[in-house]
Amino acid sequence: MTVKPIRLFGDPVLRMTARPVTTFDAELRTLVKDLTETMQAAPGAGLAAPQLGVSLRVFTYFVDGELGHLINPDLTLTEEEQDGPEGCLSLPGLTYDCRRAYGVVARGVNMWGDPVTVEGTQRLARCIQHETDHLDGIIFVDRLDPEQRAAAMRAIREAEWAGEPAPQVRISPHGTSGRAL
Repeated sequence: MTVKPIRLFGDPVLRMTARPVTTFDAELRTLVKDLTETMQAAPGAGLAAPQLGVSLRVFTYFVDGELGHLINPDLTLTEEEQDGPEGCLSLPGLTYDCRRAYGVVARGVNMWGDPVTVEGTQRLARCIQHETDHLDGIIFVDRLDPEQRAAAMRAIREAEWAGEPAPQVRISPHGTSGRAL
């Protein structure tokens, strides 16, 4: 099993816009496998590459028995919205209600470069939006109303994991000038 350490809130890689994947090789397939195994071991509903310190537009998901991954996602959101609880593996133990689109159509590719379309509502839509946000350097607490955001930031400062040193940056040949950051 290749469970990797998950980057925690405060790690700079979580605030960077991830680069598009341009090389579909064995290293990318290993990244997808690492993301999947780490997500399932956590356990979580989704995990984005920046959460493992790799600044590439890749995420995995496991929602309602559906396991998958998406690379270079492009989302179309419904106008209808939903409120609901949301957490993040990079903010362990914290959950807050967050407003998201009720439905999503996500287009991208799989680890072999084949086109993929994922359509979902409710929890799957929330997960896909959450993970795509990670690829854009957005963490779900950024989407909270001011009162909830203040409470979340207070909880983050008080969390036992706050201030942990960031792991070393992973080197990647995938269009990142040789650096994961």
